[in-house]
Amino acid sequence: MTTAAATPAKATRREWIGLAVIALPCLVYAMDLTVLNLALPAISADLRPGGAQLLWIIDIYGFMVAGFLITMGTLGDRIGRRKLLLIGGAAFGIASLIAAFSRSAEMLIAMRALLGIAGATLAPSTMSLIRNMFHDDEERQFAIGVWISSYSVGGAIGPLVGGVLLQYFRWGSVFLVAVPVMALLLVVGPRLLPEYRDPNAGRVDLASVVLSLAAVLCAVYGLKQIAEDGWQLGPIACVIVGVALGALFARRQLHLEYPLLDLTLFRRPAFCAAIAAYGLSSLAMFGVYIFITQYLQLVLGLTPLQAGLATVPWALAFVVGSLFAPRLVRWFSAASVIVGGLVVAAAGFLILLLTDGSHGLLALVAGTVVMSLGMAPVFTIGNELIITSAPPERAGAASAISETSSEFSGALGIAVFGSIGLLFYRTALVSSIPPDTPAAIVREAIATLGGALAAALTLPEPLGDLLLIAAKASFIDALHLTAAVGAGVLLLASLTSAYILRRDLATSSSGG
Repeated sequence: MTTAAATPAKATRREWIGLAVIALPCLVYAMDLTVLNLALPAISADLRPGGAQLLWIIDIYGFMVAGFLITMGTLGDRIGRRKLLLIGGAAFGIASLIAAFSRSAEMLIAMRALLGIAGATLAPSTMSLIRNMFHDDEERQFAIGVWISSYSVGGAIGPLVGGVLLQYFRWGSVFLVAVPVMALLLVVGPRLLPEYRDPNAGRVDLASVVLSLAAVLCAVYGLKQIAEDGWQLGPIACVIVGVALGALFARRQLHLEYPLLDLTLFRRPAFCAAIAAYGLSSLAMFGVYIFITQYLQLVLGLTPLQAGLATVPWALAFVVGSLFAPRLVRWFSAASVIVGGLVVAAAGFLILLLTDGSHGLLALVAGTVVMSLGMAPVFTIGNELIITSAPPERAGAASAISETSSEFSGALGIAVFGSIGLLFYRTALVSSIPPDTPAAIVREAIATLGGALAAALTLPEPLGDLLLIAAKASFIDALHLTAAVGAGVLLLASLTSAYILRRDLATSSSGG
């Protein structure tokens, strides 16, 4: 009787169908991050937004997601994770429908903001629901692998789906994809998804909500501006204000009976190790990704669709790695899988050093595939450790911390890696640019690789060709530098995780 009671119940068909239901909104959420970029020319022609408005149309979605994740994670624990998911799904569908028929830039910006707030309910609600639906360790790890894969697939197919839709329909069609998915969630969600809330939850502290939102938005906005405009006083001040507000927020949590962010979670070694691995991996991946996309289009000359297809193996490898992760945990401890996965991912980054030459595309695809195969188990097992190391009633808050760390680390990676790479590109190009190049052309060329390519077309053929060769070579060197730095960050993450989880690793190595 004792053995039977101690054995976790296996998931039934209802739970597995429910997993498919919650994976679909996550896929759409990830698509929304990438699908809009292809529609920007059509939106610009139709709504005629100003430069600042166009940037807000792109950025406001990600800002709102990052800013509201912590609030939505705790709110789901309080009012019910299924309820919050359904409310968010309904808001996402309505906002998508209105966005598709927006008649002004202001209207589209408002709907993108609402989409971001609704999107912030999806990650913490869905991942915390998985904990309630799957009690067997291996099944839960596989379910989280499916959950992680839905984001990978959504991000990968976003440009492809957008390209097909925009070829036959107006730009609003890219938003309508979400409507039937959210409608399906609202119809079958109440029947298939369990409800869970913290029975002892207190009132949500509104001051903490405001502080967390302001801290995250200031920090992420500042980092994004640094990535775009360099290390200027305004963006740096914005980051400093965000960090200061974050410190005030953390201090307030220590004195609340029911904090918005439970800082005691960070006393758990498994939680800390998983957050460190997840955050540092996101920092490296997002930091290098911006150079990879430019390499594909500006160096190799691929079209946006061809560049999108070149990243499909990366996404598929992430899916394979995520779904295979539970098998790895059968043979090795979770700590060993995380540490080993980070080392493999670092090897993938180092393969990117071979992108110079005629086999550059092959090296890039191989490097990103190895990177994904190593990083996917880190994300899958890491997120499983995050939600299981937290008390069941705080699973929503724990998953929100996980996603917030990923969002913040991604923005930091783009800013830091972008600055390092751009500085190296400029330094390398200045030393190799043809001496007879006019000063105005030099200034344009060292700004960005795109500027260099445009400037080369205005020069006489021998000089233009030399500038083109020098600019591409300098950019490849910058890509190599950022890839090497990314590998170093992942090795640092592996050492940090190994140090925090050293007892688990020692037990595993001794056969305990």
